[in-house]
Order: sequence, then structure tokens, then C-alpha cells
Amino acid sequence: MKKLILLSLVITLTYSCQAQNAAKTEAIEGIKPVGVIKNLTDSALLDVVQRQTFRYFWDFGHPVSGLARERNNVAYDYGNEVVTIGGSGFGVMSLIVADHRKWITHQQAVDRLLKMVNFLYRADAYHGVFPHWLNGETGKVIPFGRKDDGADLVETSYLFQGLLCARQYFNGDNQKEREIRDRINAMWGDVEWSWFTRDGRDNLYWHWSPNNGWAMNFAIRGFNECLITYILAESADRYPVGANVYHGGWAQSNFFTNGKTFYGHKLPLGFDYGGPLFFSQYSFLGLDPKGLKDEYADYWEQNTNHTLINHDYCVDNPKKYKGYGENCWGLTASDNFEGYNAHSPTNDLGVITPTAALSAFPYTPEYSMKALRHFYYDLGDKIWGDYGFVDAFSESRNWYAKSYLAIDQGPIVVMIENYRSGLLWKLFMSCPEVQHGLKKLDFESPMIK
Repeated sequence: MKKLILLSLVITLTYSCQAQNAAKTEAIEGIKPVGVIKNLTDSALLDVVQRQTFRYFWDFGHPVSGLARERNNVAYDYGNEVVTIGGSGFGVMSLIVADHRKWITHQQAVDRLLKMVNFLYRADAYHGVFPHWLNGETGKVIPFGRKDDGADLVETSYLFQGLLCARQYFNGDNQKEREIRDRINAMWGDVEWSWFTRDGRDNLYWHWSPNNGWAMNFAIRGFNECLITYILAESADRYPVGANVYHGGWAQSNFFTNGKTFYGHKLPLGFDYGGPLFFSQYSFLGLDPKGLKDEYADYWEQNTNHTLINHDYCVDNPKKYKGYGENCWGLTASDNFEGYNAHSPTNDLGVITPTAALSAFPYTPEYSMKALRHFYYDLGDKIWGDYGFVDAFSESRNWYAKSYLAIDQGPIVVMIENYRSGLLWKLFMSCPEVQHGLKKLDFESPMIK
């Protein structure tokens, strides 16, 4: 018994130790995965989960580019060379967290990020905008669909949400960190946001292809996961869009305004019951929703109530799925027993996705912690693995994913960190361009100077 207690203590201390000797060991051996450790404090449990989830981006990052692989398996014909642009943006933010918490050395973080930005600088881009997928070895586009073989504006927005945070964080007066900032600034300046208005329309368009032009014809309208795209387009120095594009495009869809109440929570914007939870997470990895308001919504209220509706729906469990309850909740897009789907209260297949509740920590810390303890202690033998929690599970179907996805692992690391320290929110909101863009749209925020 004493040996077990000592072993648990040693492993726990390993996660909180910030000594240089530990960092030097990791530089040689990498970040080692651990199994379920009993009786951790809440803080120690958050450390364990963030750190092991970060392994997805550190140990499983592409060896040539350093970018995030789309997923850990090769389902749906994904090859080992496929890296994801949006997921890599989330990975950059996770790298900042890893440096901040001393899971890796600062020099390791600098070297990895320098590899990534130098690769991106040479990779395929169209009017400065990257495709959804790249070949992680060659930098050439890998088509995401038959006509989706060019620029993806939303994925690129997620990338730059991360890169701008990195530019603010890696501010050292040395050659490598100056090169990182110079590369990021060069790529940021090359994004032709105005091109994606299709000759000056009051809307941004998601895709453009050198082979298919505007054939996909997908106007980006809210409210969904794409708010960050409009904020960055308004914030650009060289190729910005006017406020008319935000008000005339983003805010004009028939699913933008809601105002109805679900489970006692008023939902200002979006689909009934809020849609999948990534709507309240992807754009807000860097964009701080606390006190963030415009003429349409208070975004803290929007995101918190969206999360509470999702939680309360799972507790109510109208379809009587096995496992659902106050300790097991969270519906969002993920793998499932059929393939992949955007799960939500109006599209509920009995699938719980851990990233949904865990990336909601800033909004619902008590409920998210209950879910985390349950996932880790009660279901850990089925869903806890080398890269954190697997993508999803369904107790009704006795189905537990073997997969990990970059776009689901990244927000866990980042949003738990924003809950704990606000680190990524502070970095992103400190960007002078972002401040300018938010002012253009008459946003209010305590972070706007």
C-alpha cells in the first residue's frame, strides 16, 4: 500500500515539477504518457489531462513540418502525411501552454514553432490563404473534397488565431524568435481577406480554388464557429474588409438571431438549443468572450447559456440514452459509430464527446469538472489513452472510439488554460490589429484599450 501511495505521489509531483533537470530529461525522452492516477486534486487532474492531451501535438506532430496531423488513424482514407491547418492553429496555442507550464523547455517550443512557420511560409497558399489540408512532408495541397482543392478561409482563421498568439508570446530578442515573428507577420500580411468578398459583396466566402474558382459558393453567415474569420478580416492591415461585410453578411442569416429560452436559459443567437458546442469554443480560443459585446449579443451570455442548454439537455436525456447525466454530458462534432457527425440536442445519436464538456471549462467550471472526474476515474479504462481522452463514446452502443482528432484535442488544452490563467485570451486580445478590428465593429470589451 505504501508503495502505491509513493508511486502516486511521485507521478503527481512529476506533473507539477518545473525544475530544469526534469525539462532536460524530457528533451531526451519526450513526454511520457501515464495511466489513470487515483485521488488527484482538481488542479493536479487538470495538469495531467492538459499535458497528456498536448502529447498529440508534440509526439504525434508531423516529423517534417511539425504541423498537426488531422487524426491519429487512417480512417476515411486519411494518410499519415495529412496535416490540418485549423488543427495546427490549435496546436500552436497548445505549444504556448506547454512552454508556459514547463512541460517542455522554452528552446524546444521555439525550435518546434520555427520549424512550423518556415514550413508554412513555403507551403501552398492561394491569395495568402491556406487549404484545409496540406501534405506535411511536401507542403502541397491535399484536396478536402472534389472541388475543395484551394483556399479555406475559416481553417486559415483558426491557424492565424494561434499564430498571432505565438507572435505575442515569443517576444525574445534573439534570432530565432525574431524569425518566428517575421514569418508570422509576413504570412499575416499576405492574407487577402478582401478577395474573399467575391468582388466586393457584403459577405465573406469560405472557399476559392485555382481549378474551380468560386464553384463551392459557400457564403459564411452566422451564428456558428466562424466569428473569428470576420474579426480577423476586419483586423487586417493590408487587405481588410469593411464593417459592412460583418453586418451585411455574417449577421444576416436566417439562423443568426434567436432570443428564445431553452431549459430556462435565453439563447441570444444561433440555432435552437445552440447547435454543437464547438460553436462556443473554436472562435473563442483566443477571442476573449468575457465582457465581449456588440449590437447583437453579449458573447459571455451566448456561450455560457449555449453550454448550459447542452448540459441540461443531457441531464434531461429525453431519448433515454445510457450514461447521460450530470457527470456525463457534452454534444459536439466528432467521430461516432457511423463515421462522423455534428452532434447536438437536435441531432443526438447517444454519443458523448469529451472535448465538448472539457473545452467548456471557462463557462461551466463546476459541471465540466464533474464530467472530467467521471471521464477520467470511472471511464478511464475505456477512453483514456496516450493522447488524452479518445474522441467520443456511446455507452448505449458499447462503442468507444480509438481515434484522436487535432480539432478536438487542441481546444481541451487551450480552454482549460484559459479557465486557469486566461493565457491565450490575454495574448490574442493584446494584438493591436485585433483591437483595431473590434473597434471597427463597435465591440465592447474590458480588453479593448
